[in-house]
Amino acid sequence: MPAAKKKTTTANASPERRRELLNTAAEVFAAQGYNATTVRRIADEAGILAGSLYYHFDSKESMLDEILSSFLTELWDGYDAVLAAGLGPRETIEALVTESFREIDRHRAAVAIYQKESKHLATQPRFGYLADSQQKFEKAWLGTLERGVADGVFRADLDIRLTYRFVRDTVWVAASWYRPGGQHSPEEIARQYLSMVLDGIAVRV
Repeated sequence: MPAAKKKTTTANASPERRRELLNTAAEVFAAQGYNATTVRRIADEAGILAGSLYYHFDSKESMLDEILSSFLTELWDGYDAVLAAGLGPRETIEALVTESFREIDRHRAAVAIYQKESKHLATQPRFGYLADSQQKFEKAWLGTLERGVADGVFRADLDIRLTYRFVRDTVWVAASWYRPGGQHSPEEIARQYLSMVLDGIAVRV
């Protein structure tokens, strides 16, 4: 993924402070939308002058780039580990869903930004990695579902692409309501979702 270019003045910037500022920017981007967010608004939320923000980042675009690329790098570290584990199709789906909820827990605002902005941003050269990630994401999920049908783990009449879209949207839309530190852990939410997706909600007779 292309790294965001930073001004030389960022060399001595505190990594902890950069993370704090990125977290603040992510929350503002998620709430207001990228285009509607100004550097001044981010600075106000961070409690600093707008000019001071440029000590850490050369532009609003750089901040967004770092937010999204960091989120996707961590997501794929988790996904790649799952896909390389040699699990069966059902177990792979379970692990991918669980990893997805863990990422929502860690990067809720980044997930919300990705959902709202990625289609538009992916047309820009700097954010071309968003389209690459989406293709990789789709290939991983569709491949697992297809393997499950072929192995007799999932129903033979399953519409693979429709199922993929349902599971994808059902999981990632949780970023709109999930708040870290709530009543349920990401693992518990994943378990409940998987129960509904894989086993249904009707009482078996």
